[in-house]
Amino acid sequence: MFSFLRGKKQNMLGLDISSSSVKLLELSSRNGKVQIESYGVAALPHLAVVERKIQEPEQVGEAIRLVIERARPSTRHTVAAVSGASVITRTIQMDATLSASELESQILIEADQFIPFPINEVAIDFEVLGPTKGRPNKQDVLLVACRLETVDYLQDALKYGGLIPKVVDVENYAIERAVSLLLPRLKIEAADPLIAVVDIGATMTNLSVLRREEIIYSRDQVFGGKQLTDEIMRRFNMSNGEAGYAKKKGGLPAEYKRDVLLPFLQTAVQQISRALQLFYSSSAYNHIDYILLAGGSSATEGLADMVQEHLGTPTSVANPFVLTSSNPRINQEALNNDAPALLVAFGLAMRNLDNAAD
Repeated sequence: MFSFLRGKKQNMLGLDISSSSVKLLELSSRNGKVQIESYGVAALPHLAVVERKIQEPEQVGEAIRLVIERARPSTRHTVAAVSGASVITRTIQMDATLSASELESQILIEADQFIPFPINEVAIDFEVLGPTKGRPNKQDVLLVACRLETVDYLQDALKYGGLIPKVVDVENYAIERAVSLLLPRLKIEAADPLIAVVDIGATMTNLSVLRREEIIYSRDQVFGGKQLTDEIMRRFNMSNGEAGYAKKKGGLPAEYKRDVLLPFLQTAVQQISRALQLFYSSSAYNHIDYILLAGGSSATEGLADMVQEHLGTPTSVANPFVLTSSNPRINQEALNNDAPALLVAFGLAMRNLDNAAD
């Protein structure tokens, strides 16, 4: 067969850096079909990342090197992200007749009016969204700004880790991208649904509410799976590593489910309910049509069922890999267990897959 008749295979890495770990996912694309080629997860030292902001780029870089050793990806081209809380976004209307260079110059002038930092301390990017509704001579432009220090620390961490940054994205956009791809699989009855994505990590939980595939609300709160791990350590006299392993693999004493797991699940439901109440109180909405659980702690046994039962809202655990195939060398059981924690990494890798280098 002639080579030009075969689809060109492209690979891209998505790197998600949370406060407790780095998660690396390699996707490939050929003829519109996406496959998982490799992935890995590595823990971060305490305080290397605080509130989703990198404080110690070299320590994060060391964790990246470790995850590369585990995953053995075939590319180093990477899409990473800064947190949504680190960026300022605004949609502005610009003259539709401006050239690319004129648009860029005008953007800098516009940005200086609402960014609360000196313009030379800020990284700025923009994207033309299309014509402004009802104003044919105008175009909507999405402007995104972030402190240079935040972007520099991220790029330094990637450099220390041996990765090549192709795009610096925003976590919120990665979530939007992943959920929009999953939406047809969620079987939501509402025609214009409000979807709550609850990302439960080790120490932080993020609630993002999406409408028409765009995040309209996002909020972090201090709660995560570390509370369950700590209680297992205390109750059964285990080390952190032993408790984490037992939490995932089982083998704990019979009283674990009643005395440790159940109280944690009840607390998790209370935290999710409280987060939703804060959303309702600060918006014009008073309901959610669907709850999608993500993050490393979202697959905790019984959590999705308890959330659905207590909140009366259809709930499931996110699995972005229902949309993909996977390389046979990957441990499928481990991949399925880690799938909810890789939602952001999946959204990041999909960000630039079509433009990836070989």
